[in-house]
Amino acid sequence: MNKNCLMSAASLLCAAALCVPASGQHVPDPHGRGPAYQLPPLPESVVYTLPASYGGGFDGRSYNFAPQFFIYPDGALDAKEAEALVDELGIPAYSKSDHAGAMVINPAGAKYDSEADFEVFVELFNRASRSGNLKVVGIGEGADFVNEVLLPRAADHIAGILTIDGKAVKPGREKSYGVPAYVAGKNAARAAKAYIAADGAVACGEQDGVEIYENPDETLLRVVVNSAPAEDLGAVFADAWDKLLCRNYRFNNYKHTQYMGAQFGQFGPYELEPYMIPEKFGIVRNIVVKERPGEELPWLWYEYWPEELLDGAPERSVPVVVLLHGNTNDPRTQAETSGFVELAAEEKFFVVEMEWQGSRSAGAMGHDGVEAVLYELTDKYPQLDPSRIYCEGLSAGSITSTQLGIVKSHVFAAVGGHSGGLLGSFNRGAYGLRSILAEAAQKRGGVEMPYCGVLGTADDVVPFYNEDNFRDNNYILAWNAYLTMNGLDTIDSIDFDVDPVFGFSLSDRETVTTLKGAGISMETGVIRKGEVPMIRLVAVNDYGHWNFKPTARVMWDFFKHFSRDQKTYELIYTP
Repeated sequence: MNKNCLMSAASLLCAAALCVPASGQHVPDPHGRGPAYQLPPLPESVVYTLPASYGGGFDGRSYNFAPQFFIYPDGALDAKEAEALVDELGIPAYSKSDHAGAMVINPAGAKYDSEADFEVFVELFNRASRSGNLKVVGIGEGADFVNEVLLPRAADHIAGILTIDGKAVKPGREKSYGVPAYVAGKNAARAAKAYIAADGAVACGEQDGVEIYENPDETLLRVVVNSAPAEDLGAVFADAWDKLLCRNYRFNNYKHTQYMGAQFGQFGPYELEPYMIPEKFGIVRNIVVKERPGEELPWLWYEYWPEELLDGAPERSVPVVVLLHGNTNDPRTQAETSGFVELAAEEKFFVVEMEWQGSRSAGAMGHDGVEAVLYELTDKYPQLDPSRIYCEGLSAGSITSTQLGIVKSHVFAAVGGHSGGLLGSFNRGAYGLRSILAEAAQKRGGVEMPYCGVLGTADDVVPFYNEDNFRDNNYILAWNAYLTMNGLDTIDSIDFDVDPVFGFSLSDRETVTTLKGAGISMETGVIRKGEVPMIRLVAVNDYGHWNFKPTARVMWDFFKHFSRDQKTYELIYTP
């Protein structure tokens, strides 16, 4: 892709994290005040800040949805005491492993005040403008503030809460979208009741001497109750991280694109999503850095194996899903945010995310490089099934996945993409639109390739179409390319009276409402070739430009019915 079309890596560095900038820092501003806008000083009650760690390297995890801790102490502390508290909790270790940051926030006055301190909370939340994994810790009087104020007023914007020695409050009567919470120390059993009620949680038994409650429909809404004396804050925090705080992040992509920023309460409740730590899902991650003779930069890819498949699976029994990150994103982005790795642990397939685009530290693979890596993988691991290789990408990765299904149709059994199709404005070179459409037309009737396209109807980066612009729209161009190659009629007109979302007729049409956010819904349907569902389309209502994790299962349930004969390379459909 033409580098002039690419956003800079710096502009996306913290795209999915809650990065609360320091005073005087120049940052992109969601209110349009210009690139040189300088933030005002932090509120005086912020007494200590542990900056998020942004070290480079191929190890560890990406910066996507790095946790940020707001810590409310038991009364006002000075800077040294606040730093000592952060150290005692053990948060610096998570700064290294998970790029976590932390703030210790004193009462705005002599004591915590429900209005003044809530205003500070909102100011800090808005300062970041793109909360993705906000965790709140309250101790003593700080826990009282969290229980009494943040639980009823901000729970659905917070990814997780830890309270220690806080007082009990009455469960709220108003509707709550809940918040994962670990309640420890004095009064824990009574203080936890408000969280259990807010989460709609039920008792699930004990683990290591603590009580576990979960919402039966959304198990990320968990409450852990530890009634033992909280004598060792580090031990309490470590247990809270292990049993609750590491399980999820919480972000909002509703009616906007999350990394563009939002203000508190602007777009409703934030959606809970699993925070992907491979070992927590029984996944083994291998990092492969392949040096290339005569080339300055190596190729880089990440392998994700359900641990029981790495050494014990029968020959040619394991399907392969290739993930391609978005434009200049970290090459761990799709593995950590698409939902496919968690699904691989359940459905038992292999995932590989490739640095296909190239960066300052890894070489670009291009289409031929992706193919070469797949041959290397299937040669190295006899359990991988070359007849069941699938590809999915986000944004620019979706565009590339869409291209691969046409130009490398002998490699893949099915492909799909999220938030991207084919760029109508990019029409140069071997993989410009003209070349892709020509190859699709040449293969018409001779080569079949299933395609699953996912988009958000509120995407402001790769916009949805309307009756006036549909002919040059990214998504329509992609769908028509696959309709052409599969020998089907193309989409030549749009009529929203026929279908109010897609504008043309689909079979198996349905609306699926999820538990994400306030009930984010998906519109889906298929285009059949005879009895075979050759194209599945998914529109996430009012969703911006990012992965919607529930669509990973939709895409996999579509992919898994297809394979490709390894002698004739004909498509095989197994209902």
